[in-house]
Amino acid sequence: MLYLEKHSFGFCAWVLIILSFLIVICSFPFSLLFCLKIVQEYERAVIFRLGRLIKGGAKGPGVFFILPCIDNYKKIDLRVISFNVPPQEILTRDSVTVSVDAVTYFRVSNPIASVCNVENASLSTKLLAQTTLCNELGTKNLSEVLMERENISKNLQNILDHATEPWGVKVERVEIKDVRLPQMLQRAMAAEAEASREARAKVIAAEGEMNAAQCNMFLMMVVKLMNHKSDGKADIKLIKKNKLKLYLATKKPLLSIEDRLKQRK
Repeated sequence: MLYLEKHSFGFCAWVLIILSFLIVICSFPFSLLFCLKIVQEYERAVIFRLGRLIKGGAKGPGVFFILPCIDNYKKIDLRVISFNVPPQEILTRDSVTVSVDAVTYFRVSNPIASVCNVENASLSTKLLAQTTLCNELGTKNLSEVLMERENISKNLQNILDHATEPWGVKVERVEIKDVRLPQMLQRAMAAEAEASREARAKVIAAEGEMNAAQCNMFLMMVVKLMNHKSDGKADIKLIKKNKLKLYLATKKPLLSIEDRLKQRK
């Protein structure tokens, strides 16, 4: 990586450094106004001397010292940044066009790498999030996009985190916010769901009618047996055999009918 390359100052550079120190000493204490800098707890300062990264890594938090004229620095914010990925028109693997938007949370984990290895770490991460979202969802079917959002989000996070590691960026989380279908497809899916509900309702109604018919037939048989003389034991066995089915259909036990048959014995 670029920031690991070591450089040594030449003769002219050392002359400029010594002159800068002399300026600081001669103008003391006014030079402190230009030499002392402060960074916040959530910030780090990457310092360059004559265009080269100085040893010691990023400075901060607190006060640090720079030499006038030859040192410059760049502040890096270490806080988590949230980025709303604009809606992306994506063609799924089963040739359905959907509009997907997401949100990405990332932060700078290595200030030096974020300055030396990429021009704009934040912008690069945002652009990469957009392209990765399109590429990843383009390999999924519509049903997978709708039902496996959590797994897709984890895959996106892993891909982005691996890709942005050389930039000193850590992707904390990726969430798919919304998946919008075309209006025609929404109407077709709504019609299919309505037809499925109607079919289930018809099946339930048919089962109810069948149970009611069986119940009526059984009740007619019971009444017939009670009005004619027959073997009481056989009648009781028949009643017991079908009692549970009739009880579930009518929610009324047949104990009274069974008791009346026992009295005929």
